[in-house]
Amino acid sequence: MLSKTCEYAIRAMLFVAQKSKSGTKVGVKQIAKAIDSPEPFIAKILQDLGKKGLVLSAKGPTGGFYLDKSGLEKSLADVVNAIDGDRLFTDCGLGLKSCSAKMPCPVHHEFVKIRKDIKGMLQKAKLGDYNTALELGTKFLKR
Repeated sequence: MLSKTCEYAIRAMLFVAQKSKSGTKVGVKQIAKAIDSPEPFIAKILQDLGKKGLVLSAKGPTGGFYLDKSGLEKSLADVVNAIDGDRLFTDCGLGLKSCSAKMPCPVHHEFVKIRKDIKGMLQKAKLGDYNTALELGTKFLKR
């Protein structure tokens, strides 16, 4: 349902959020290692997220990526919209170009509910919400 780019973006943002809680800035190498991502790929994703105002960065020896207080309040839906747009919340479950309540695909009505539930969950889930579970090791960002 999510693109590979979006999956990496969410994992990276959750890792940055976890480190930002204590005021730490993290570099691309550290992020890539922590989420098991290719470095150039995650660097491009973070650059894009920075341009869209979802993650902050500082240059220099003490630089890196970080989130401020308002960044920790961004939702997972914000990350999904920034990377994949709103297709997760609007597109046909079977990938048809023309699917609506008037001309539904076979799974249209079931997917309306599923999309609504996914959107609600992602909007409710804030980037800073997972810090404790990640620190305690009860949730993980890499396989």
